[in-house]
Amino acid sequence: MDDTAADRQAILPLVAQIMAYPLSQFTGQPQTKDWSQLPTFPAPQTSGGGEVQWVNPDQFFDVLAQVLDEVPPLAGEQALYGLVGSVLQSARQDPEQQAALTKVAQEADQDLIGPLFQYSNEGVPLAHGWGTLVNAARFGTDYVTRTAAAKANIFANKPEESTYFFTDVDANGERLHGRRDYSVTFTGGQLPPVKGFWSLTLYDQHHFFAPNELGRYSLGTKNQDLHLDQDGSLTISVQQQPPQGQERSNWLPAPDAEFTLFLRAYWPEAAIADGNWTPPPVISGR
Repeated sequence: MDDTAADRQAILPLVAQIMAYPLSQFTGQPQTKDWSQLPTFPAPQTSGGGEVQWVNPDQFFDVLAQVLDEVPPLAGEQALYGLVGSVLQSARQDPEQQAALTKVAQEADQDLIGPLFQYSNEGVPLAHGWGTLVNAARFGTDYVTRTAAAKANIFANKPEESTYFFTDVDANGERLHGRRDYSVTFTGGQLPPVKGFWSLTLYDQHHFFAPNELGRYSLGTKNQDLHLDQDGSLTISVQQQPPQGQERSNWLPAPDAEFTLFLRAYWPEAAIADGNWTPPPVISGR
């Protein structure tokens, strides 16, 4: 779908065929729904910054016992399950051990898990400050990357379905911030090599969209009005104010705060899979 009103209207008949309902309501004929007529609700007047704290470190080891009972071990994890289970069982019989586990969970939540929210601490590093996941959706016993993905980016497809690139910093290693202007230039013939589509998305420091006057949060394949230079290169301007002397179609608005850039490549070609293509540097203009 291109980012146009005509395309959004054109896909409605297809979207209307996407349904889920109880088997008892099945009539033998396909059912449809006009999803464009769903009710809308105003955003709350105030909202807290940051993520929802889904994991309470004070109760982590209590919940862990239940999780281990419900989730079978991967191949090779049986001994680890047994070790952790014996510690939990012992702690249930000793208040001092239980208190020690709670203290460890609190410290780990702050000092170990907390920093994993930053994309710079996730995956493997690439050139120009970018990073990526090489084992997304099949982490196996790579517990650190699995935890980092759950903390910073809760859902990830397998790399051959979509490859993700992310950066918190510019080419000089300085934290991205709206007080500076940035540019990301894909040289001629070097757009993300995909069979599907690609997008460059901007997230605020909490990994949410940053409100802006255009309601624009990403640029990529869906934007048919991107302006290419004469040599075929594409320069995306990432900054607070509209760029001077350049069409607004290439502008990705930034907040007056720290932010992150996230490039998604759907159905990537071999150049991405084998590491021969990586995103260009994020250049700071001031």
